Amino acid sequence: MTTSRKLLSILIFKLLFLASILLLFFFSIMPQNEHMYNAALIEKVKRLETIDDPKIVLIGNSNAAFGFESQMIEEKFGMPVTNMGMHAALGNAFHEEMAKINVTPGDIYIVCHTDYGDEDEIGDGVLAWSTIENHAELWQLLRAKDILPMLRSYPAYLNKSLDTWSRNKGNRYYRESPYSRESFNIYGDVEYDRNCKWKQNESVEEVIPTISNACENRLNSLNSYLEKKGAKLVIAGYPIIVDGEASEEFNAQIEEFEKELEKRFDCEVISDYRDYFYDKSFFYDTAYHLTNEGAAMRTKQLIRDLESYFSK
Repeated sequence: MTTSRKLLSILIFKLLFLASILLLFFFSIMPQNEHMYNAALIEKVKRLETIDDPKIVLIGNSNAAFGFESQMIEEKFGMPVTNMGMHAALGNAFHEEMAKINVTPGDIYIVCHTDYGDEDEIGDGVLAWSTIENHAELWQLLRAKDILPMLRSYPAYLNKSLDTWSRNKGNRYYRESPYSRESFNIYGDVEYDRNCKWKQNESVEEVIPTISNACENRLNSLNSYLEKKGAKLVIAGYPIIVDGEASEEFNAQIEEFEKELEKRFDCEVISDYRDYFYDKSFFYDTAYHLTNEGAAMRTKQLIRDLESYFSK
């Protein structure tokens, strides 16, 4: 056997060995996060795929997961509701791909991002891998442009998963936590009993959201896609933390942000964002997660926004 053929044989052997290791990992070790918070996406996608009637779909990060009582919306409008809210670090684009699952004429997709300034990419590739793992039904949420970044993130995810597996800490059951798969109800809301954990002596930062060209182009494209399928896309408010009352300057800045949304996006903005100012006592553990009482208040406000939208 010539030297070149020997080298080729060694290379093929190494590649086959590597492929075998990856397949073993893929089918025997993955997944490692079956009971973690992001694994709730499995049930959320299943719910979307099985509802063929016109439905209301809430799109956003954890501000949506911790911010709605979907049953109230469903009972008010007589339409099935699914809350697809997940984790901000996955990125807006990842969440928006959920709006393309089983689109039915008459669907209403409500986007409630906490910021529109993204650069059209997966936020945290390792977290995205920890979310989709080997659940093929979740891979549809990845776009062609996400494949290369996800491949780059795979070694870090692999290392993290192997470490978890080797210490026998994978797929732990975390029932007593709002950050577990079991904390979600059938609608996709976090149903964990939660009272304010916000430190009342902690100052509140008044954050002004931004809008990027990338997000503008992507959401307008999604709006066109949904319209062609007989569905509607709208933008609604997210919970905005204030300390008592918002300053006059912050009120003006939020009003300008809302006007900019209306100017740059083709879909309708159905909320007055100042209606979504909530005192810090209604926030659970971050500036975007509401307590149970806060979630009920926000849901009622969204219902009022939708009533106004439907009446037009």
